[in-house]
Amino acid sequence: MDGDLGRFLRSRRARIRPEDAGLPAHGRRRVTGLRREEVALLAGMSVEYYIRLEQQRVRNVSDEVLDAVARVLRLDGTERAHLRRLLRPPDDRRAPLSHVRPGVRMLLDAADSMPAFVIGPRMDVLAWNALAEAINGFSGMPEGERNMARQTFLKARARSLYRDWATVAAETISYLRLYAGRHPDDPLLGPLVADLSADPDFARMWEEHRVAEKTFGVKLLRHPELGDLDFAYETLALPGDPELLVVMCTADPASPTGRTLARLRRAYQGDLDKPDVRVTAAG
Repeated sequence: MDGDLGRFLRSRRARIRPEDAGLPAHGRRRVTGLRREEVALLAGMSVEYYIRLEQQRVRNVSDEVLDAVARVLRLDGTERAHLRRLLRPPDDRRAPLSHVRPGVRMLLDAADSMPAFVIGPRMDVLAWNALAEAINGFSGMPEGERNMARQTFLKARARSLYRDWATVAAETISYLRLYAGRHPDDPLLGPLVADLSADPDFARMWEEHRVAEKTFGVKLLRHPELGDLDFAYETLALPGDPELLVVMCTADPASPTGRTLARLRRAYQGDLDKPDVRVTAAG
């Protein structure tokens, strides 16, 4: 997306206090965080060059320059990779495919002791197993709304479903920002962001330009029928389909959540081969 490099760099320098970078903080400052000239000084480059970098008017930026800027702005590994992608967009800018192999669907069904589902490009939910259906009700969602970002920001139920909605919202936006850096020309991303921006919380957090992988964490739910559910989740990229992520939600079998899952599994056990229950893919 045009201008994302400058906005990303400005957002990163805004979070660093001058005193934390070893600079004096005396006098009235017109900007939050580090000034452009301060970043240039600390990175060992001219102010003019850094300004041109923020404006994306520099070609063939060296690794040494990128490393210096990343060091000054205290970028983590994910943010460093995001910066490189913004400066050096991938050659293949086609939108990734959203096809789930039959073997992956069988894998979801085999993981019948835990909720598991697949998210694809733009966080679309593409496949799921019976326990994920019992908890999330994916099959009851219109296909165009079967998307984790849309559910998080555009559906009122999400604010009561997630006991830690603010954390879920931040993780969702950070991952979507990361995806935007990887696929800047995805024709479906702009319309999705435009729809999501109708929510003021999304619009505000989207402009913070945070990026993060969605690899593991916790999900704390307050399910309207099942009560409080505490999950840990692991996100696994599929070999050969790196934009497809398998999300597996786990719970200690002896915990209240684990016992709830066991009851759900027993309730489904006799019906897992019935087409109206054993739902594993969109459409």
